[in-house]
Amino acid sequence: MESLLKITKMKSSRLLKSKLAVMLAWGLSIGFQANAQQEVMYSQYMFNTLAINPSYAGSRDVLSLTALGRYQWIGVPGSPNTHSFSLDMPIKNEKMGIGLTAFNDAIGIANNTGINLAYAYRVKVGDRTTLSLGVQGGVTNVSLAFSKIKEINDINNDPAFNNNANINKLIPNVGGGLFISNDKSYLGFSVPQIIEQKLPGTVSGKVQRHYFLMMGFVVGKGNIKMKPSTMIRYTQGVGAGFDGNINFWFKDKIAIGFSGRKSQTVLSGQDAIDAVVGMFELQLTPQLRVGYAYDYNMNRLNDKSNANSTYNKLTGTPTHEWLLRYEFGYGKNKILTPRYF
Repeated sequence: MESLLKITKMKSSRLLKSKLAVMLAWGLSIGFQANAQQEVMYSQYMFNTLAINPSYAGSRDVLSLTALGRYQWIGVPGSPNTHSFSLDMPIKNEKMGIGLTAFNDAIGIANNTGINLAYAYRVKVGDRTTLSLGVQGGVTNVSLAFSKIKEINDINNDPAFNNNANINKLIPNVGGGLFISNDKSYLGFSVPQIIEQKLPGTVSGKVQRHYFLMMGFVVGKGNIKMKPSTMIRYTQGVGAGFDGNINFWFKDKIAIGFSGRKSQTVLSGQDAIDAVVGMFELQLTPQLRVGYAYDYNMNRLNDKSNANSTYNKLTGTPTHEWLLRYEFGYGKNKILTPRYF
């Protein structure tokens, strides 16, 4: 009898954990779509600028390919995973630029897959300074797999998960931006999604406009250079947030950097900083670069002192982000080592 009770308790515990995991995954996906940051978050945005600003297309003066994988909040059921691929190149004697970005962003039962086509018109405003104005158009397939909830363990007969059909919907959108840069500094502003549309699977959720302002510069000569940068984000209903970054380049081959991220501008209370980020970049060849970022959450998700926290016994909920870039030189000596922006 005692063994039977132990087995019953173990099954009940597993069932409860499964239900909690599913509810968390469902809540994360619906909550993020309805209220939170809907644009994909990148720690290495300064090396993946086309993903948030179409006016960056062609800015590197060569055909540039970038792949990125982001694995957020390791250990949390239904946590976000993001994969993106982009390519861009100049055309018409570098007076214009074109680009393509494809992405997949999964969180909980939600899976968003999309593609954007970008066009930029570039104007020289100085000997080394270029102003670029860009637009993009694209479509995103928003998918909510409610059937996955019913497939987990013994919850098929739970009325809370019945009558929930899968949702798939294509959402078109357009965006725009500007980008001013030279070999030592840059300034960019963009609104990747301008059209606000109702999100499927929500009562009042809709695609919110996200505004991005980013800037950075390089100082120093010789073997050591310093590159500070920042990005300010604003979304209606969420408020403003920012990233502050600093990268150190050694012999134009190796870069080590640090970042602090805040989702809202209120710098007080328990969540003064959301995350601290360590970054590493390696210019393997004039054409090939690899990058890595490690995010450590500073918010309540990692609060081990909170007895009510589901993850207070874990060592943490880190985020890993990998980046790979390859650039074609068209047989010309156009590639600078390294390209800072």
